[in-house]
Amino acid sequence: MKDKRILFVSSEVVPYLPETELSSTAFNVAKNAHSKGVQTRIFMPRYGVINERRHQLHEVIRLSGMNLVVNDMDMPLIIKVASIPKERMQVYFIDNEEYFKRKAVFTDEDDDLFEDNDERAIFFAKGVIETVKKLNWAPDIIHVHGWMASLLPLYLKEFYKEEPLFTESKVITSLYNNPFEGNLDETLADKVKFDGISDDKIATIKTPSFNNILKSAIENSDAIIHGSEEISEELTSFIEGKDIPVLEYQTEDLKESYLNFYADLISAN
Repeated sequence: MKDKRILFVSSEVVPYLPETELSSTAFNVAKNAHSKGVQTRIFMPRYGVINERRHQLHEVIRLSGMNLVVNDMDMPLIIKVASIPKERMQVYFIDNEEYFKRKAVFTDEDDDLFEDNDERAIFFAKGVIETVKKLNWAPDIIHVHGWMASLLPLYLKEFYKEEPLFTESKVITSLYNNPFEGNLDETLADKVKFDGISDDKIATIKTPSFNNILKSAIENSDAIIHGSEEISEELTSFIEGKDIPVLEYQTEDLKESYLNFYADLISAN
């Protein structure tokens, strides 16, 4: 895997957000790959709870400045970057004042999902891909963690399907047992359809529940990893109907298991 390129796209990463199974796994597998000579890039949203001064985030002017269209609205994309101390790993932050400035991550003070979480997820997916295009950095593996990142496989396989930079990229989605209550905005599918994605490709997210958003990611991924020991029966049954490689939950030697899984997927090209 030395000198291979892995793009890690996660809704949460330590040390920028509190330690959870998801945020810790996303960090640790990227750190291990980086230590083995793999070229890595990590992308996450720049939530307002992230202390920019403490973590030394700074805007990358050459990457910022474009507008992304979300549901017929032009939304400015701001790219910030930081280095994880001691690791020499760069983390890119997708930012937009309207979507990410608020001092919370997914829910308001009443623990209700933000009404625009659907648009935030669309913006994040498009922002990651557009930034990687500007970097002209073709990843061998794109590893997705967390529901806020889970529209990326759909956009990559449909909206950006003619983009040559990703022709050889393999998409992996990790599944975690961190569901949210209720659904995202019921117009999510219409907003995705606005980008020219066909009805049959958005059928799964007509009802934008946690499981359905992840089902969309599964449908558009080349492989799946169980990031949590317990995954809903609905999702595990859905995966069984797909002819794609699956890495079951790893209790020991997680880092090497992931690297071997990446290598097998790349060699299957």
